[in-house]
Amino acid sequence: MATDTLKSSSGAGGASAVRRLLLDNGALTALIVLVVAMSALSGDFLTTDNLLNIGVQAAVTAILAFGVTFVIVSAGIDLSVGSVAALSATVLAWTATSQGVPVWLAVLLAVATGIACGLVNGVLISYGKLPPFIATLAMLSVGRGLSLVISQGSPIPFPDSVSHLGDTLGGWLPVPVLVMIVMGLLTALILGRTYIGRSMYAIGGNEEAARLSGLRVKKQKLAIYALSGLFAAAAGIVLASRLSSAQPQAAQGYELDAIAAVVIGGASLAGGTGKASGTLIGALILAVLRNGLNLLSVSAFWQQVVIGVVIALAVLLDTVRRKAGATPAAAGTGTPGGRARQAGTYVLAAVVAAAVVGAMSFLHNGSSGGTTQKVGLSLSTLNNPFFVQIKAGAQEEAKKRGADLTVTDAQNDASQQANQLQNFTSEGLGSIVVNPVDSDAAGPAVRAANKAGIPVIGVDRGVNKADTAALVASDNVAGGKLAAEALADKLGGRGTIVILQGQAGTSASRERGAGFAAGLKEHPGIKVVAKQPADFDRTKGLDVMTNMLQAHPDVQGVFAENDEMALGAIKALGSKAGKSVAVIGFDGTPDGLKAVEAGTLYASVAQQPKELGRIAVRNALAAAEGEKVDKTVKVPVKVVTSKNVAGFGG
Repeated sequence: MATDTLKSSSGAGGASAVRRLLLDNGALTALIVLVVAMSALSGDFLTTDNLLNIGVQAAVTAILAFGVTFVIVSAGIDLSVGSVAALSATVLAWTATSQGVPVWLAVLLAVATGIACGLVNGVLISYGKLPPFIATLAMLSVGRGLSLVISQGSPIPFPDSVSHLGDTLGGWLPVPVLVMIVMGLLTALILGRTYIGRSMYAIGGNEEAARLSGLRVKKQKLAIYALSGLFAAAAGIVLASRLSSAQPQAAQGYELDAIAAVVIGGASLAGGTGKASGTLIGALILAVLRNGLNLLSVSAFWQQVVIGVVIALAVLLDTVRRKAGATPAAAGTGTPGGRARQAGTYVLAAVVAAAVVGAMSFLHNGSSGGTTQKVGLSLSTLNNPFFVQIKAGAQEEAKKRGADLTVTDAQNDASQQANQLQNFTSEGLGSIVVNPVDSDAAGPAVRAANKAGIPVIGVDRGVNKADTAALVASDNVAGGKLAAEALADKLGGRGTIVILQGQAGTSASRERGAGFAAGLKEHPGIKVVAKQPADFDRTKGLDVMTNMLQAHPDVQGVFAENDEMALGAIKALGSKAGKSVAVIGFDGTPDGLKAVEAGTLYASVAQQPKELGRIAVRNALAAAEGEKVDKTVKVPVKVVTSKNVAGFGG
């Protein structure tokens, strides 16, 4: 009887051990499965360049997530890290360039800014008794607002000495990856070997018990949120270094990626568990997903769906693990034998990954032949009819010429676009077409394509400090001047107007606004009584125009820097639109032209976006074949009114 029991226990123990291994290392298992899947689906995934790209693309999220790990382990939340990162980078760039502060001091000021923001969060939470969600949500708004105020909504060039953080060592090892590793080791040290680290686990496990045991919980929380701010500042500096400029709108939504990385890595939002290695694995999972889905030409919209599903599965795994009694121990609290087993697990994972790399490399070796030309198109956003039209024109031209066109959506995130351009380069495409989110920020990624011998075509906006084979664009400045002339003619040279600006920091908004301002100088009788950003968005155009009308009910004209905002303004104006108030838009989108035909929109400065897409792909294919193309291809802009809209072909 005893013998039978022992045998039964032994057999069950083997299956239980495997099950427990998978539960305890769910994130690591998921990462290996993802690597295997992406390797099987794409022959470009396991190239050295692409694997280094994944490391670079994970770096900023991982550094942010390391800071958020401290907060989540202590049962808190920090929604402000993305804004704090942008603010810290902006402070560095502004003080070092505009104010003439020595670079080393500017770096210290940037770090101090991050710590200060974290301390404010800590004070509001510990002494103001605000819930962490509310306190950090407020800092999210304050940090982003201050970044825009300091930069005046425009990107600020980053000091060259700091921009080297975005470079490589020895021509192949990316510095952001090294920074990520150093910050990860620091996180592991703090969590596992320091008093503050042990305090985080105690507070997250049971705050009241921690207080009764003698811990100064309020002061500990100050330190925890200060650490989160410090790591956010480091992430902001690395991000700005990659883009060679501080972007006031950078890192939007990164706080959600950081929280997702921590949760995917095995930490619990209830507090008390979490470790640096798990957070790193979580960040790598997100980077592998985005990179692999880009290589497979999966829509950016579907990418969001996939990542949301992964986050949900990670939380579900955490629930299953807890029910199974497989909750991971706090860092630094395990036995030496447990730590040895964990190290062995990571070594085993590395061996498996290496075997997969070798097998898949052999599988895909020599299988990438073919004569079809491949072109990558990176658009700043597809949440705007103008760029959807560029995409449609590009796809029509690619289909006509038998080319394979991959389209990506940067969602107005310069960092995400840099990642997409890096992926195009590692794929070895024949040519790349880019519509930059920001001309400066796209420079480093385009220079990498230059080094790889891939011709790059700019469409609608140029790329600074990089070589483009051609720029296919309308003249935004000239278009702004035409809009000013048309509005002045409509108003008879006198009247009051308001301006709806595009998204702060974008070159399109700056150029159209500059052209309009230059055109108005010829008409001193027209006064601009208000101007506000509405982010190229129809709903925001409606809201901002509604608010403007409260202060300026007798306004006679509106210039909106795109048709979407103009259509929102028309909705706010109601019966006044096209009668007592003249509205001019920009882009010549289908909806905008319909409004011109209906008489509610007085005019639109039309750019013929489909033609931009067609010509860009045509030039990209020619450049890939080594043919000479014109450095600048201008597609004429045209003021479309009710008089000529019927004959305008777009």
